[in-house]
Amino acid sequence: MNNRNDKTNTETSNSVKLKGSGNGFKLTLDPSMPEDSIKGELSVLFENLKHLAQNAKVVIDTDGVKGYDHVIENIKSYLTKKFKVGQISTYIPEQTIEQKTDSSKPWMFHRSDVLMLKGRIRSGQKIESKKHIIIAGDVNPGAEISAGGDVIILGKLKGKVHAGLPDNENAIIFALEFNPTQIQISGITAVGGDETPGNKAEFACVDKNKIIVQDYLKANPFAKIPWPEAM
Repeated sequence: MNNRNDKTNTETSNSVKLKGSGNGFKLTLDPSMPEDSIKGELSVLFENLKHLAQNAKVVIDTDGVKGYDHVIENIKSYLTKKFKVGQISTYIPEQTIEQKTDSSKPWMFHRSDVLMLKGRIRSGQKIESKKHIIIAGDVNPGAEISAGGDVIILGKLKGKVHAGLPDNENAIIFALEFNPTQIQISGITAVGGDETPGNKAEFACVDKNKIIVQDYLKANPFAKIPWPEAM
């Protein structure tokens, strides 16, 4: 076997750090340093890479230092011409990406506040959230669910649910088998009726100041939303 002397692990100098990242390299540098100094350190690091630098993808991270775009462009040109580096891009922090999200896709890069649980909610247990609640499991009689938004039960609903706290009448309560003891949306309350065989998914919503229960697939309550929205 041939001995490999190529240095692909992290290399550190005074103002430049180079590290293998995926199928390329991440280059961290301080663009406020003298440009000649940066290029000198880059020369040492990339000379050690030898042929591995050719056509490689490089991401430049300024570690939060701003206002040196001209230096970054000069560095990109230097790496391309001297070491035949391939694609070079600039690292963009997550918060910056969020600000530049396509306005037609507001769900992209959005952090959800949904409370998601799996498992059976038993009698005497209380689940509360200021946002939406999704439960992959059954809600037994005697269990209580309270949410500021929608309540989605991927199972049997036989307990008590309050959605849309305190005044969100647009909230819904959904279950694959809908037989609650009591439901409330905003300030409107309805008591569950006799238990019926759960052969279809249903949801409760407010209509003309009262709660109604509808077939989920027929009514399709989310069809009116033109684009996906983060819950």
